[in-house]
Amino acid sequence: MGLKQVIVVRADLKMGKGKIAAQCAHASIEAMFKAHNRDVEAWRETGMKKIVLKISSKKELFELFEKMKKKFPTALIKDAGLTQIESGEATCIGIGPAEEKEIDEFVGHLKLL
Repeated sequence: MGLKQVIVVRADLKMGKGKIAAQCAHASIEAMFKAHNRDVEAWRETGMKKIVLKISSKKELFELFEKMKKKFPTALIKDAGLTQIESGEATCIGIGPAEEKEIDEFVGHLKLL
């Protein structure tokens, strides 16, 4: 089916659009660094598919992170605390690139941001 990357953002933080964009960028890059080079190259060659989803709480984000990190390159992003969010607060996770079908088994129930 192909490779994709998923970013899951906490909706309960009520971050501004710019803040969300920056946190998603951090998640994308950090997860990519954890992936195998061959997966990254294949993902790049096919358009670097990404999807951004929302999750309702910190608890749910951590539960998903714990499941995902065992199976996929996964990065948990914590804010530096320079603007809208407290220092060290978890904002989102980046997952993949990995096989789309495999990731969807874990995040298919989440809604688009």
